[in-house]
Amino acid sequence: MPFTTVIQSPPGPNAKLVLPGQGSTNPTTFNDAMIVRMRVFVDEQKCSAEGEIDSDDARSWQWVMYDPNSANAKAPVAVIRLVPPPQPPHALLTHPEDVATKGLSEFDWVHEPCIKLTRVAVMPEYRGKGLGRRLVDTALDWASDHPAEIDEAVAQLASMSDGTASVKKWEGLVLVHAQVDVAQMYRGLGFQTDESLGRWDEEGIEHVGMFRRLALVR
Repeated sequence: MPFTTVIQSPPGPNAKLVLPGQGSTNPTTFNDAMIVRMRVFVDEQKCSAEGEIDSDDARSWQWVMYDPNSANAKAPVAVIRLVPPPQPPHALLTHPEDVATKGLSEFDWVHEPCIKLTRVAVMPEYRGKGLGRRLVDTALDWASDHPAEIDEAVAQLASMSDGTASVKKWEGLVLVHAQVDVAQMYRGLGFQTDESLGRWDEEGIEHVGMFRRLALVR
């Protein structure tokens, strides 16, 4: 039986998302995503557990891939997250200590909006099967077919801002912050490195910024 994939819609701004084992009222599929994320990013890559759930989780879509042939019949084995626009200004990520970044807003409403693929993870025992590439394709295919839902997510966020947000339609631009050692996978999926973004450190792991543009179905 082939692997199956389930989408988790954005839990919403009122969701109280917590780490596994903390009296969770999380959506079931979100909990399954966290099983993979905690195993890969926290246990394996030694990222902080406290930072694994962030402010993007409440507004993002996630896809979880399952192995129906596993011992418990539905073991989560891979995950990907799609964060709708807008994204934070890049300088907040690369130079958070600079005085010049202190006056930047939480989100970049000036540049062309882009979705961002993040938290791409595959359980160690399932690597080498192309599951990460399959999940990237799944998320991008969904985004191409659902630009109106992405635009609505942007509008909802803008409505909660201070009124200065300039809302622009999403025109298919996709961003990944790729760990350097997996950048080749994204190049094989049509992403190109934006050298102007430089390289930066996240949780002790070097990253680069890569972009691709999708054709949208409107």
